[in-house]
Amino acid sequence: MKIITFNANGIRSAQRKGFFDWAAKQHADVICVQELKAQDEQLDDLLLQLDGYEFYHHCAVKKGYSGVGIYTRKKPDQTIDDFGWDLSHHEGRYLQADFGDLSVISVYLPSGSSGDERQAVKFQFLQEFEKHLIKLLKKKQHYIICGDWNIVHKEIDIKNFKANQKNSGCLPEERAWLDHLFNDLKFVDAFREVNQLPEQYTWWSQRGRARQNNVGWRIDYHIISQELKSKVKRAEIYTKENFSDHAPLIIEYAL
Repeated sequence: MKIITFNANGIRSAQRKGFFDWAAKQHADVICVQELKAQDEQLDDLLLQLDGYEFYHHCAVKKGYSGVGIYTRKKPDQTIDDFGWDLSHHEGRYLQADFGDLSVISVYLPSGSSGDERQAVKFQFLQEFEKHLIKLLKKKQHYIICGDWNIVHKEIDIKNFKANQKNSGCLPEERAWLDHLFNDLKFVDAFREVNQLPEQYTWWSQRGRARQNNVGWRIDYHIISQELKSKVKRAEIYTKENFSDHAPLIIEYAL
């Protein structure tokens, strides 16, 4: 089973940059996308469809903002776009597709980089989302939670670790929350199961020559149930083409 996650930074922009031409050649089973920056009616555009895939999406109320989607070859048993917190629902940050005992989730965590107010929202999201994750763990279900989590985990996951200690996405409190997720709740960072190399980044600032110099952050993840840990077979961050300020993260599972 091949699953891709990708923050498009505007799905229409990514389409113009060739994302769908590339995606059609990947033969993925599921493609999770974040930051659609579009409304439901705009997503009916045939240019944003993938032949052979069903497309489900959950858009933000605010136009041109946030939004998540899932392209899937197999029709899910059901989709869920709400984990019980109104702000996440209004901002279009969660979409879950259930396939038997496997659920694939496309999630887009808030960024706090615009200031204290949004950082407070981000911390609240972490608190509310953790409650939801604990509920998920009580179900007889396996989870692959894909998306832009807007947090680096360890020093290996960011080029300039020391210089970013006070910046959103690299704050000690945020990274400690991921520690808690992996160490206490026993979720697994699928990418690190098969790739322990440094300088493996999925996002680069659009300032300067960050991408050319690989001054990046690894903030896009597949975070999976403990039971799926042994099923991770191969992972790749695709960087040969630029469809967004993020790169697609591809992981294959023995499922």
